[in-house]
Parts: sequence; C-alpha cells; structure tokens
Amino acid sequence: MKISIGSDHAGFRYKEAIKAHLEGKGHEVLDFGTHSDASCDYPVYIRPAAEAVAKGEAVCGIVLGGSGNGEAIVANKVKGIRCAVCFSLDTAKWAKGHNNANVISIGERTVSQELALQIVDAWLATEFEGGRHLNRINQIEG
Repeated sequence: MKISIGSDHAGFRYKEAIKAHLEGKGHEVLDFGTHSDASCDYPVYIRPAAEAVAKGEAVCGIVLGGSGNGEAIVANKVKGIRCAVCFSLDTAKWAKGHNNANVISIGERTVSQELALQIVDAWLATEFEGGRHLNRINQIEG
C-alpha cells in the first residue's frame, strides 16, 4: 500500500519511526517532510501529504505534530480528506470504521511512540463499516 506521511519538527521523530515501521511491513511511504527537528511551519509539509491522498497518489496518509490538532486542521482543508486526530486504539478504529478517515493525525507530545505505532496498525487494519455511517460520510462530502 502507498501511504503519504508528513510532519513538522514536533512530529519528526515519530514520522521517522512510523515510516520505518510501515516500510518494514512492505508499504511504500511517500515522505513529504520535514526532514529534521529544526523548527518549521507545519502546513508546508502537511498539505502536500494530504493532497497526495486526495489526488490518488497515495491510498491514505498520516500527519504528525506536537498535538496533531493543527495538522488535522490543515489536512481537512484539502477537498476529499477526512482526517481524524487519533490518541488511542479506539479513536483509530472509530476513525476508519465510522468516519472512513483517509488520513490520521498523531501528536508526538500526546502518546508514546509504541502507542503511535499501534494506532497506525489499528487504523490500517480496520475496515469502514458502511451502513448507517455511509450516509453520514456522504453528508460530510456534501
């Protein structure tokens, strides 16, 4: 599976760990940066990661920052993106199962690296439930 990823300086360490984790599982990762922990503006890296998903260049995406909130806001400005901030296994499963989130956002300052990797795995393993949730997704998309 082709997955886009992007972070700011506050999410850089987890971005690198998640990228290695995904590649170790055979996924192709499109890395939109940042490429260091030097202070930077997150929209520069998050928007292209989300746009890759919206354009079909990647199946899904992961964005990271300190809290994950700003990154989710940027990703959700891209038409066709449904980005959810995930901070537990349940939020990751609900993001995909109920909201069919095609991008998730994780805050490096909010969860352990071990949990971040588990969140990614849980989200990728979860299927969209459809049913009553499909009507809601259609309403989101307008």
